[in-house]
Parts: sequence; structure tokens; C-alpha cells
Amino acid sequence: MLLLRSVKKFMPDLATTMPNLVVMKFGGTSVEDATAMARTAEIVRGRVAKGYQVVTVVSAMARVTDQLVAAAGAAGRSDRIGALAINARLRSRHVDTSRQLLGYIDAFRHLELQIHSEFDALDELLRGIAAVGELTPRTQDQVLSYGERLSSRIVAAAFSSTELDAAHVDARTCIITDATFGKALPQDALTTANLEKHVRPLLNASRIPVMGGYIGATVEHVTTTLGRGGSDYTAAIVGGALGAKAIEIWTDVDGVMTSDPRICPDALRVKYLSFEEAAELAYFGAKVLHPSTILPAVQKNIPVYVLNSRNPENEGTRITAVAPPCLSPFKSIAAKRKLTIIDLVASRMLMSHGYMRAIFEIFDRHRCPVDMVSTSEVSVSLTVDSNEKLPEIAAELSKLGDVKYEGRKALICLVGEYLRGHLGVAGRVFTAVSHINVRMISQGASEINLSFMIDEDEVDEALRSLHEHFFADADPEIFDIVAKPTTAATGAK
Repeated sequence: MLLLRSVKKFMPDLATTMPNLVVMKFGGTSVEDATAMARTAEIVRGRVAKGYQVVTVVSAMARVTDQLVAAAGAAGRSDRIGALAINARLRSRHVDTSRQLLGYIDAFRHLELQIHSEFDALDELLRGIAAVGELTPRTQDQVLSYGERLSSRIVAAAFSSTELDAAHVDARTCIITDATFGKALPQDALTTANLEKHVRPLLNASRIPVMGGYIGATVEHVTTTLGRGGSDYTAAIVGGALGAKAIEIWTDVDGVMTSDPRICPDALRVKYLSFEEAAELAYFGAKVLHPSTILPAVQKNIPVYVLNSRNPENEGTRITAVAPPCLSPFKSIAAKRKLTIIDLVASRMLMSHGYMRAIFEIFDRHRCPVDMVSTSEVSVSLTVDSNEKLPEIAAELSKLGDVKYEGRKALICLVGEYLRGHLGVAGRVFTAVSHINVRMISQGASEINLSFMIDEDEVDEALRSLHEHFFADADPEIFDIVAKPTTAATGAK
């Protein structure tokens, strides 16, 4: 008996909160093999059985993107044999998964031909990269796009084989972006028009569109990617453009957690978050959501659910414009690693009109975002997460003052609404980490974020100390204090 016909899971009833259209995004661990794809099919079947229209967005199979990065890198070093060997293993994995799902039937044979055609094209692309010995951002995006292109075809075929009326949609015909390869920016008007053209008719015909996340294309049909984690973003874009009533992010954790369960084994599921809280957590290191996921949801006021495909009966985390009040000051603690602190010192520089503008214009020219800023009368300290252009940035900054930078830093971010209303909360935070050297501190302009910088190798200790201090007596209305996490957080694309 095929796996797709043997996996059944109970699904929670969302009829009171999710009328009609639901966009369901499944991460890499939710489509990592035949068993996981079978679970995904049954989850979608549960939604369809309740009368929902469904758009499915899928990531590449788990670890495939990393292997494509390795293949592209090998080709860029002119290691043609190494690149093709990686690709051969990927080819076998995708064919074997398809065979396990479909068996030796005509549908499998047709899909197998498509898979081999895609891998033949990828082989040629890798040979070309190896021949010139150079990997450009544009070419890397082309290589990396194959993960989602293949997984979406396999998932669509798997759905169809179990009488789910699925239709594969090439995301590159819908998600139109600029040409910023590696982190392309979707063009809203063109993307909406193309989704209406290619996806809306399928929904009107009661079919299930299945598309890859993470990938798009320019108006000239050049393949782009949205950045790692971009499949979440794709789902939010689709949901916003088509007026979905809910966006579901299916991963391998029960929802957003109070901290990373791999570091804090007693981490709790957060039942409710506001859009602002979720956006802060995503930006500052929580891997369950891509930082841009919340933007389309905010614009259209669409609730976002973070759910577990391995435990689909769990209610997950619900993210809405307004979350219920919480007795605890914080909802979650995130860490952003691999940061660099840049110190710029100039005598009485703040007395000079336009000095700060001159600094930030340098970072803008290099498209390097700044996470945190601290100033004094003679110095400015900034943190960035990009090391690629630091020498060039430092060279320009040196025209304004003395520059030094220090890597291997990390940002700890504690997020919760109405922090200013909790007296003494900053004192409690720094009492909990009094044994750790803190470099920079910021509570920011908002009321939901308290952040500070530490050495990267002290992150785990800081998270454990803070979590023990603030979540030992958590609010049961907001946190799941009974259930234990089912898996560690991985944050798949």
C-alpha cells in the first residue's frame, strides 16, 4: 500500500476563524521524504474536506538547498566532478522519493521523466559554471531554484495520486521580482496580476495550486531567489495578493517557542503573538518565520498560524494584529549570531551637522543593514550581520573618523508588548545576565523589544539564564505550560 493512502491525522477545526481561502506553506522537513509528503497530503486533505480553498507552497526537500549551494560552490572552483557527484546524489534522492510515493505506475514514469529533464539541465548548468570557473549571484540563484522546482512537482503529483485535484504552478510565472540576486524584492503589482492570471482560475475550478516557495523571476524571466527562509515570504505574498483569510506556516515545531528548545529544553509554546512581536522575533533571530513574512499579513490583516506537520492536532501559534494581554513581560527570547560591532570615533563628531547622515549613507550604498546603534559625544557604535563588504565600508568610514571592528558577537532580543509598563524589567534582565559581559544595550523606539550585545560564545548561557528567570512562572493563558516541545526548532525554508 502506498504511503499516501496510509497516513491519517486529526486536524483542528478552524471553521470559526478561516473562511474559504487558506495558503498553506510546508517547510523542508514537511516534505523531506515520502513519509513527510504523505503527512502533508493528509493535512491538505483535511482542509479540503472542511470546504476550504487551498494554495500550497512548498520548500525544497530538507537539506537540498545546502547541497545545491555545495554543488554550485564546487562548480565555481572548477571542481566539475565534485559538483556533478552532488547532483547525482540529489537526482537519486528525488527519483527514489517519487517512486516510494507513487509506485511503478504511469504517473511515476511521467514524473520521473520530468525529474531527469530538470537534473539534466542542472548538470549542464554546473558544467558551464565549472568551465568558466566563476559563480555569479545570478547563476547561483539559477542553481538553487531547482530545489523548489523539483519538490513542488513531486508534491503536486503526490496530491493528484490520492485524488486531490492538484495543479503544479511554476512560481517564477507568478512571483515577479527585481534583479537583486540572492535576496530579490517582489514587485507587488506585477505579482498580484500574475497570481490572478495563473492561480485564481485554478481556485475557481476547485483545484489545489502547488507552487515552490523561495523562487521568483524578473520581468525578463531571469530566475531569482528571495533569500534563505523565503518560502514563508512566498506564502505571505500569495495570501496577501489573493485575499486569503489565513496563512499557515507548517514546520517541525509546535509553534513559536519562548526560546530555542535545543538550548532551553523547558521552552514553552507561545499561543498568541501580535504582528509586531512576530516581526521583531523573526528579524532578530527566531528561525520559525522569515522576517518578511509578516509584512503582507499586516497589510491585509491576515492571521498567520505556525503549525507542526509532525503534530498537526496541536493548535500552534496564532499571530494577529492584536494579541491577548500577557501577565509576563516577555513572550520570547531570540538570538542573532555572527554579528560584527563597528566603532567609529571622531572628536566632537556629533556637533557636526549631517554627520550621522553621512555614516548611514555609506551603509546604504553597500546595501548593508544596521541592527543596533549606540552614540556618545565622540563615538558611534553599530552592529551589522554582513562581513562581505566590511573592508570597503571601513575604508569609507575612515574618512569620517577612526574605525575598528570586532566580529563573533551576538544580539540577544527579548520581545513582549508594553515593556514600558513593566517597572524594573530592565533591571531584572541584567540581573539575570550579570555574569556575562554586555557590550551594547537598546530598548529601541518601540515598546516591545529590549536588546543587548554579547560575545557569541556566551549566547547559550545567556538564553538559559534569561529563560529560567522570566518563564519559570509563565502566564497559562498565553503559554502552553502543560505540553512539552515535540522537536527542536530548525526553521526550514
